[in-house]
Amino acid sequence: MRKFSKLFFGFAIILLTACEQKQTKRPAIATDKFEAFKIKQKFTPDSTIFYPGIADESLRPILSNKINLAASDFENLAQSGHATDSEYQDKIMVGLQRFRDVYPQLDTEDRERICHYFEELMDIVSLDSSGGHLNEFMYGFDPTQKI
Repeated sequence: MRKFSKLFFGFAIILLTACEQKQTKRPAIATDKFEAFKIKQKFTPDSTIFYPGIADESLRPILSNKINLAASDFENLAQSGHATDSEYQDKIMVGLQRFRDVYPQLDTEDRERICHYFEELMDIVSLDSSGGHLNEFMYGFDPTQKI
């Protein structure tokens, strides 16, 4: 009986460890990367991703501010030192919700550029998935989810 309880206890520890949420490691220079991200000019033409620049110039400061707020959210979470993928994905959802008021004014290229900026933030913290939030923002649904 004692051997069984040790085996059960060992199995429980292994199971709990395996089910633990994956922590996203924060690179040592992440703060510098966030700051560089926030100061760079956004929504300008970029031939590497075939982005022609923002369609409505009056939206540039508004959209840039919203993206920079998302960068600050990510930076604050990264500074905690123990952020999980799920927590970053929640910040993506919050960040994308900030665009609700201007969403109807955005064309497809601008929405794609917003998603690209979020992907840059994800790269800073080595986050592999937005949890479907970027697809939801772009297409109104997550095409990876089965109906």
